[in-house]
Amino acid sequence: MNAQVAARAKDFPDLEIAYADAQQDNAKQVADVENFLRQKIDLLIISPNEAKPLTPIVRRVFEQKIPVIVLDRAIEGDTYTTFIGADNKLIGKAAGEYIAKVLNGKGDVVEIQGLPGSPPARDRRDGFREAIAKFPDIHIVHDPVANWLREEAMSQMESALAAHPHIDLVYAHNDPMAAGAFLAAKAKGRENEMKFVGIDALPGLDGGIQMVADGRLAATFVYPTGGKEAVETADRILKGEKVPHKIVLQTAMVTKENAAQFQQPAAAAK
Repeated sequence: MNAQVAARAKDFPDLEIAYADAQQDNAKQVADVENFLRQKIDLLIISPNEAKPLTPIVRRVFEQKIPVIVLDRAIEGDTYTTFIGADNKLIGKAAGEYIAKVLNGKGDVVEIQGLPGSPPARDRRDGFREAIAKFPDIHIVHDPVANWLREEAMSQMESALAAHPHIDLVYAHNDPMAAGAFLAAKAKGRENEMKFVGIDALPGLDGGIQMVADGRLAATFVYPTGGKEAVETADRILKGEKVPHKIVLQTAMVTKENAAQFQQPAAAAK
């Protein structure tokens, strides 16, 4: 997301963008925003770590008549100028429909969840479960939380493997957690017994698209970062243009058959 923001911002020389990384710490993210307020920023782009703890500070910025673009992860309520992101519930549902298809409507699934307080984790869970509810022979046998992190997913998957001698598929709320689960299964010599499905489909050697191309993941689902759209929208707002309150970005399923198509635009962008 940051790389996409920086790349697109080069086309807007009037925009000066400052970055802060809260390292998944709600209190630090609030402090970062307060620091930006002291610097008298003209516009805030924020991807909230968790919805509830970040809602008050976002509201405060908005009430000070500073435009706010909420990117990727929502807050509670609607005290912002515009939200840019994909529909995570629809992505979760698409993942569930794909999983039901590859399992032929039956099987034991491990679901590795993202950060519990973040809307993407909730929506990717709810959409998935809504889709597989139509298939009573698909069972979620283990549903640990790994907070979006590969290392935590490895640890959680080790527990799942110890508890369940038979697993048909692992559905992880993002690709790094799917990668962690794959590595844990591989360490036990069990990676070929099951399929792995992730979400995000980021480019690059460590991204989900490459993992699908390599056969580590059976599929992943594009979650656009929204960085490019955030810069474009910021420019429009600062020029006094009216923008939609919600901009929904589109998803797509990436499998081995079409992974190359998704890698090419990333290569071209370089």
